[in-house]
Amino acid sequence: MSREEQDALSRTALGVFRLNGQFLAVSEELARPAGLTAAWWQVLGAVLHGPLPVAGIARAMGITRQSVQRIADLLVAQGLASYEPNPAHRRAKLLTPTPEGRAAVGRIGPGHAELAARLTRELGGREALAETARILERLSAAMEAISASQAPPSPPPSRAGTAPPSRTPSPD
Repeated sequence: MSREEQDALSRTALGVFRLNGQFLAVSEELARPAGLTAAWWQVLGAVLHGPLPVAGIARAMGITRQSVQRIADLLVAQGLASYEPNPAHRRAKLLTPTPEGRAAVGRIGPGHAELAARLTRELGGREALAETARILERLSAAMEAISASQAPPSPPPSRAGTAPPSRTPSPD
């Protein structure tokens, strides 16, 4: 990998991290008036078009199964979602939104639409926004392909006969 490639990768990663923070902040603002958090909205949004098991939501959202399970349990406790039997797997119940959960997500719609319109204008039009989405989807697919094809790089081997420096003070 050339230095230019490394620099481009670093800039991309930092840009995505910053963008993630920006999206989380605006999502919290949009979700709050509906009585949701960004995380609750994310999980409910994953099941609006059909029930899914917790593991399926986690895969679709790129977050841990444990995080989704915790949020799903909170949504069920709040009456915003429910668990239903999964014909494909007895133990992995399906999460589905309740009418109250759908209504809460629906209350986010106007603010979401306004943000989409403002972002579209800021980027220079619908095609620019669509191209941005395509590039991010392509980047995500490439990262997924890399993750699936190889294990993470291992650290370089230590030099034989060299012990790492001790971090504990000597008993002197």
